[in-house]
Amino acid sequence: MPYEWTPAPGTAPMTRLRLWPHRSLPKRGFVLFIGVTCAMLLVPLLALLGTGALWGLLPFLMVAVAAVWWAIARSYRSGETHEILSIDPEQAVLVRSNPDGSEQRWQANSYWVEAHIYPKGGPVPHYLTLRGEGREVELGAFLSEPERQTLMIELTSALSHARAGG
Repeated sequence: MPYEWTPAPGTAPMTRLRLWPHRSLPKRGFVLFIGVTCAMLLVPLLALLGTGALWGLLPFLMVAVAAVWWAIARSYRSGETHEILSIDPEQAVLVRSNPDGSEQRWQANSYWVEAHIYPKGGPVPHYLTLRGEGREVELGAFLSEPERQTLMIELTSALSHARAGG
């Protein structure tokens, strides 16, 4: 799962949850994909070597490869988002790091923090939120439905343990 608890909920007074988006294409796969795409686009051009048509098609193929490169690189930048939730007996702090380098921060007294999951009606199915200090913030919107459901159970346990005083 694209999140980890350190240390595990219920084992220490301070619990930290780190969440990140799933990566289906690693960097090495990206390089391989671009290389194979270039090779496959060059095969039809072999028949055009020495003709003027080669120079007519080549710019369009280069633009196609550049567009694919740009789209995948942009996807990687958006995947730089991550969230860190720290829970101790006194407070819960959520820090979301955005791809542009900015951070969003939320904190509340751990005793009053509540985790909610909305099966329907949110921006994503099984929308997971934390509520406290008069605000409700989303958590793990980039996770899949089953991951958010499992996280809800673990999060409830971690918050209960923090309320009990560690």
